[in-house]
Amino acid sequence: MRRFDSSVSIGRDFLISLIDLARLSSSARNRQPYKYYIVHTPEVCEKIFPLCQWAGYLKDWEGPSVDERPTAYIIQLLDLSLSSQPGSDVGIPLQSILLGATEKDLAGCIIGAFSKDSLLDVLSLSKSHFLPTHIIALGKPIEEVRIDSVHDGSIEYWRDAQGVHHVPKRDLNDLLINCTI
Repeated sequence: MRRFDSSVSIGRDFLISLIDLARLSSSARNRQPYKYYIVHTPEVCEKIFPLCQWAGYLKDWEGPSVDERPTAYIIQLLDLSLSSQPGSDVGIPLQSILLGATEKDLAGCIIGAFSKDSLLDVLSLSKSHFLPTHIIALGKPIEEVRIDSVHDGSIEYWRDAQGVHHVPKRDLNDLLINCTI
């Protein structure tokens, strides 16, 4: 989800409840190496938005318009004092956060392409202590997303003439190794 209703704000307490879901997520060796920075004020959201790259496959789209921007962000930071190589942990808490948001009719986009140094500067965080890994952009969704089957081997998402966002996914049989359905 990359387009949101910018008039719908997300409160601090709800964002904290999403971090609690991340806190309860699985973690290799129970190391729990991630910390989270929540952003819900318009002033800080405006500073974070331009640091993000929004949709690599949509070459002619520069990201959400002003009235379609996220109204909150959760920044995932690797606490380097706890681990420098978190292994499999990176996506598990992010998925928990997105599932929690979906339960409340919100949506998000996990962003891995962003200016890490600039983000640390905006947040006034130590570059020697934290490594930003992902940003989750959150808001009330306003776009339609359709899941399609992969066609001609292409996994690139795209938008049709009506603005519907199409996301190709491999068929279930393509993922199963030892059986078919």
